[in-house]
Amino acid sequence: MQVSTMAAGLIGSEIIKIGNEVNDMIRKGEQICNLTIGDFDPGIFPIPAELEAEITQAYQAGNTNYPPANGMLELRQSAARFLEQRLGLQYSPNDLLVAGGSRPLIYATYLALVDPGDRVVFPVPSWNNNHYCHLSGAAPVMVETRPENNFMPTAADVAPHLAGATLLALCSPLNPTGTVFSKHDLEEICDLVLAENQRRGPDDKPLYILYDQIYWLLTFGDTEHHDPVNLRPALRDYVIYIDGISKSLAATGIRVGYAFGPAPVIDKMKAILGHVGAWAPKAEQVAVGNYLPQQQTVDAFMDQFRQRIQQSLVALYTGLKDLQQQGYPVDAIVPMGAIYLTAKLDVLGKTTPAGQVLATTKDLTSYLISDARLALVPFSAFGTSDTAPWFRMSVGGASLASIEAALPRLKAALDALR
Repeated sequence: MQVSTMAAGLIGSEIIKIGNEVNDMIRKGEQICNLTIGDFDPGIFPIPAELEAEITQAYQAGNTNYPPANGMLELRQSAARFLEQRLGLQYSPNDLLVAGGSRPLIYATYLALVDPGDRVVFPVPSWNNNHYCHLSGAAPVMVETRPENNFMPTAADVAPHLAGATLLALCSPLNPTGTVFSKHDLEEICDLVLAENQRRGPDDKPLYILYDQIYWLLTFGDTEHHDPVNLRPALRDYVIYIDGISKSLAATGIRVGYAFGPAPVIDKMKAILGHVGAWAPKAEQVAVGNYLPQQQTVDAFMDQFRQRIQQSLVALYTGLKDLQQQGYPVDAIVPMGAIYLTAKLDVLGKTTPAGQVLATTKDLTSYLISDARLALVPFSAFGTSDTAPWFRMSVGGASLASIEAALPRLKAALDALR
């Protein structure tokens, strides 16, 4: 059977593949600490009780028909007020577009802005931009980042690639690293985009920024979230924000995301998703619209949720740093935001007890699942080399107890290598 060239060349998600394999093993009774999918176990991290009650009430009130194509007005109004109160970003409800999570919104951004062959610049590691480039026919320009800068791109990293590009895709806090932009680094990148657009003529397509800030409510300690328009208001016509409740409220299955930005782009994204039918369920939209204005309720949930996520991340970070002090070839970057820890396991080239040489991070991933009962995602799933010794640890699907129990198993598995 012949399929389209696009479909024939499309690669499935390595993250989902690893996660499904692990979940199958768990269903068969194996005890594995699953740090793969960027999701939440509702038994460990339930959604806010008040949001659950709002969803139930919305269904009981009969909100089971189609919502408006751009989202319920009440939700767009609530989200616009939330963004203004929390971030100082002033956008009209008409400049917001609601969809079934952030993925359709990112895809719609690509389709609204990128023609086949247009260049899209994005850092690696980063989540799914390579696949969105494939889906839209864009020419991907992958910019390698460095652990010395917490795997966040700098102006020097992206500057050589912006001339003639259509889209710069950024994310902070970053999936997969759990790190964030410093104010200085993001300001310098914003200045590059402004300068590039000033060089272009009136008939040239601008350089846009896709700014994914889905994790912005999940930052830890003194870490601050920064965004392009607050830093450089002149960028307002060139930034499309991706946001929503999926991560900040442990509500990945509720499927309420929203994008906001310049009206001409948002209107085209609305038209695209109107044909796709990628809206969030009406009852969930009604519920989120009612929940977001409850500031004290939201703050109370976020305080305890953020604390528990940070506790799990710090347990992993401390455990890896303890191993490093004992002489093991491991390392980790201080968790700053999101639900991820960046971990280094520099053991490629070693041999397992079964006699297998660990040639790639995929080999190491399989070994850790089988011998340490610990499941991670290698950075190769996010665009880096399959020999780069870096991994994502996602804590939303594991209890603190299971994380603490996995660390001695990791040590034993490292000890068994030769």
